[in-house]
Amino acid sequence: MNESSTTTNLTTPLSPARSLFNRGMTVLAFCLTSIGILPLISVLWNIIVKGFPGLTATMFTKEVIDDGFANAIVGTLTMVGIASLLSIPIGIATGIYLSEYAPDSKVNRTIRFLTTILTGVPSIVVGIFTYDIIVLNTKQLDAPFFFGRQLFDFNFSYSAVAGGIALAIIMLPIIALTTEEVLKLVPITFRLASSGLGGNKFQTITRIILPTALPAITTGILLAIARACGETAPLLFTALYAQYWAENLLSPTASLPVLIFNLYNDPDPVKNQLVWTASLFLLGIVL
Repeated sequence: MNESSTTTNLTTPLSPARSLFNRGMTVLAFCLTSIGILPLISVLWNIIVKGFPGLTATMFTKEVIDDGFANAIVGTLTMVGIASLLSIPIGIATGIYLSEYAPDSKVNRTIRFLTTILTGVPSIVVGIFTYDIIVLNTKQLDAPFFFGRQLFDFNFSYSAVAGGIALAIIMLPIIALTTEEVLKLVPITFRLASSGLGGNKFQTITRIILPTALPAITTGILLAIARACGETAPLLFTALYAQYWAENLLSPTASLPVLIFNLYNDPDPVKNQLVWTASLFLLGIVL
């Protein structure tokens, strides 16, 4: 009787009232989604309309001082590259540890809790923290001398390296938590099959689990990079700003977000147009 009644319920068409309610909720969902997307479309359209007319080839070769943003592009890519080199390996390793090695232990719960909190820390706080730890403290460190000569310059004060470290702190929790959640979605049968074939835990993770989850892990990495590309506050405290090409990785470095922040209220029409064009290019990088 139970199987018969279940089959009957599954094959019986919905009542007119229920069908009307379903359609009404579907329409309502589409309307609310459209309302939520409308501000985003408005922002995108405004940036495209105001930024595209000023787009010229010379902007990609000149410095900010010459009404271009080539040095800001290079600075942004450099700092995001440094941040990626620091955060991606550590983030993936953290996600693997949280997912595969005693996921319910107290240590793992503590790491997961702190990582989750780190995702909600405002970026300006990350900038202040990096400024205090990297910029201020390295000013007080003297590199060792050898026969009267200083071996190396250890001063990270206002540099691409300091900016990259700040962005790495922002990227790290995103990559770690994404990797953990993705690895949990890999079926347990994959792990059991690997163990049945004689694979140890390390071989199972590196040859079975990670390759299976690699597309989703890559998505998490790209989301973290996209966020880092648009961050302004941490770079104000760490990389500062420069209208010229940076001398090296340990000197003040220009970036697209800080360029937009500094020149937005500039009364010069050329600089104002540069802001909108830089915004358009930054949007293109993120997309």
